[in-house]
Amino acid sequence: MDFVGPMVVTAIISNSAGLLTLIGDPATFLVGSSIGMTFAQYLQRVSLGGLLNILVLVPLLPVVLKDVWHVQRVLPADLQPKPLRRPLMAALSLLVLVAMILLFMFGEYLPTHIVPPAVAIIGATLALLVIYGAKIEPVESVLKDIDWKTLLFLLFMFALVEAFNKTGVIQGLSLGFYKWFGINLVPVAMMVLVVVGFGSGLLANIPLVAAMILMLKGYFVAAELVPEEALGPAFSAWPASSLPVFVAMMFAGTLGGNATLIGASANIVSAGICAANGKPVGFARFMRYGVPLTLCQLAVSAGCVTALFFSLGR
Repeated sequence: MDFVGPMVVTAIISNSAGLLTLIGDPATFLVGSSIGMTFAQYLQRVSLGGLLNILVLVPLLPVVLKDVWHVQRVLPADLQPKPLRRPLMAALSLLVLVAMILLFMFGEYLPTHIVPPAVAIIGATLALLVIYGAKIEPVESVLKDIDWKTLLFLLFMFALVEAFNKTGVIQGLSLGFYKWFGINLVPVAMMVLVVVGFGSGLLANIPLVAAMILMLKGYFVAAELVPEEALGPAFSAWPASSLPVFVAMMFAGTLGGNATLIGASANIVSAGICAANGKPVGFARFMRYGVPLTLCQLAVSAGCVTALFFSLGR
């Protein structure tokens, strides 16, 4: 059976599920934290749109996966799952996960005000303690497995974004947006959805979203919808009318990467698994599955953003 299609769809669902919570995807967290959005506020305003972008894939599966949709195979009668080797460690790992979820949801309401980045550090520390206590492997080996090259790449990309900001390139784009659209935020949100959605399929979405955040903040300042203090990282008094624009960037930054093989790390992992099992995936073949699904998801996202405008009274 040709398993390439199901593997590609698995990667797309993995990416799309990042919209379910504030911390599900780096792009959503980057945008949310830049405007002071809490975990609970994200659940109220954005999570339903993320769920709809997953559900919209279901009726499309018979069309996109028509080669395998009706294939049936009889499983061997003696097929048995492998027993759990370390049940205690599995239980402790689940407890760490539950603690992280609770802190993500309620940490900001505690007297100590635990923000999501601190929760991530706490969770990683607890996980390392579990590994150390279980004596599965040295903590040094775990730290070596971290993809430091990717972290450094993202660090330098953020430095490049800040360079664009210092040299005035992003400010020029902000003024251009204001000249084109004035204070009509609906076309601004749709333009963000298209530009970031297309760009995320060809570029690393995190630095792209970081640059767009600065550009949008500059646009809101140029339109005199927020004071100049909004350009700083601590500003959180954003008007309700600006929320759909930032939500559009969350949708575009997360879903745009579904279109191409290089659009998201899950896509590359999926293609690597296929290649390791004798089914290499080319750029064009991934697009055959990814592009139609992504276009449908971005259309649903446009509907969600429009509905959010109307719910906030534009």
